[in-house]
Amino acid sequence: MKKLRWGVLSTAKIGLKKVIPAMQKSKFCEIKAIASRNIERANEESIKLGIPKAYGSYDKLIEDKGIEAVYIPLPNHLHVKWSIRALEAGKHVLCEKPIGLSTNEIEKLIQFSKKYPQLKIMEGFMYRHHPQWEMVKKLVDKGEIGELKNIDSFFSYYNTDPKDIRNISEFGGGGMMDIGCYCISLARFIYGKEPIKVFGKSENDPKFNTDRICSGIMVFRNGISTFTCSTQLVPYQKVNLFGTKGRIEIEIPFNAPPDKKCKIIHQYENKLDEISFELCDQYTLQGDLFSMAILNNTKVPTPISDSLANMNVLEKILNSSQSNSWSVI
Repeated sequence: MKKLRWGVLSTAKIGLKKVIPAMQKSKFCEIKAIASRNIERANEESIKLGIPKAYGSYDKLIEDKGIEAVYIPLPNHLHVKWSIRALEAGKHVLCEKPIGLSTNEIEKLIQFSKKYPQLKIMEGFMYRHHPQWEMVKKLVDKGEIGELKNIDSFFSYYNTDPKDIRNISEFGGGGMMDIGCYCISLARFIYGKEPIKVFGKSENDPKFNTDRICSGIMVFRNGISTFTCSTQLVPYQKVNLFGTKGRIEIEIPFNAPPDKKCKIIHQYENKLDEISFELCDQYTLQGDLFSMAILNNTKVPTPISDSLANMNVLEKILNSSQSNSWSVI
């Protein structure tokens, strides 16, 4: 069975603790190299994770002719820069969300990627590949809650570390970039459409100048989606979908654990079911699906055009918060 040869740009925590171990368990991924700006750090992590090669610069890794694809978990403000560098070097790209800091940045990346139609590029919204979300989408599309009219989501954690990149404005920090993007993505995914108008209210941290809490309303042609995200509230996550005949509750919608079964609650009229899912790692699934698209030369699960649409809604919600008025999509 052929496996795609991967390199990882950076020793970011999400890569070391979640994504790399998950991809090492996959059927179609082989992690061959890791890079850091510090060669000692790269060597240390490569030994811990059993990765054959370590590089002291990102450029050296993407110049390695044995690497076919790169995973980029760098700080948000570096995503477009290194995605472009990787494409130039002939590598496929899987980049952490958000893939860019603005619609302008993502449009620039899309235009650049058109120079390399043989290469695949995708934003890493791992939650979409978990079977629980595939089931939710299927139930909604089949009318198993009647007509979907409302989605409500909440995603929060508490972090006031000034050195954490999520609290550094110039690095693309803030709650909307880090976790609010999930709330937007899932609503667009489940409705299968773009909202027609949005409204947002946010509060910035006075020291970090990043949004520490934001609530938004997205109005779709057939329903509404509301959400709150925060970097300074008690850790919590939940998604509820409400239809004319039923509802769906997703217990752990975003950080689905690889060592615990996930479940959703599905109510249709007076019948209530708990649907549980076998153990799986959504990062493993993401790595395999992207690798299979490359190996079989098929479309990636989530095109980069979806990334642009998601960022467009995110920007409009933040703009609405500043203007205190509705923003039309």
